[in-house]
Amino acid sequence: MPPTRVVIYCEQEDQVALLDWMDSLPIKAQDKCRVRIERLGELGHELRRPEADYLRDGVYELRASLQSVNYRILYFFHGKATAVLSHGLMKERTVPPKEIDRAVERKKKFESDPRRHTLEQR
Repeated sequence: MPPTRVVIYCEQEDQVALLDWMDSLPIKAQDKCRVRIERLGELGHELRRPEADYLRDGVYELRASLQSVNYRILYFFHGKATAVLSHGLMKERTVPPKEIDRAVERKKKFESDPRRHTLEQR
């Protein structure tokens, strides 16, 4: 299976929710999240629990925990070979529906104009 291309969703060039969120995390939590992102790139659609899970409406979550804090990165697939990271959050029992709705909305925007909503690597 070829690797999955992982890209980061952006509203505009200077609005990247995932990076802003990750910058606010402790270094060890950032590292755990990066490992999950790498695993998504390696396994794509094959990534399963406990590392990832399907939520609804084409939205999935990458799952990382550190010291009883649950970190989640919401993502969706664009075609068969690209995963788009929407945003991150810390959750208690479940991922709030409004966060899933936010990822669904970003999925729609991305599908209408992938180039505009893909963070360019610098």
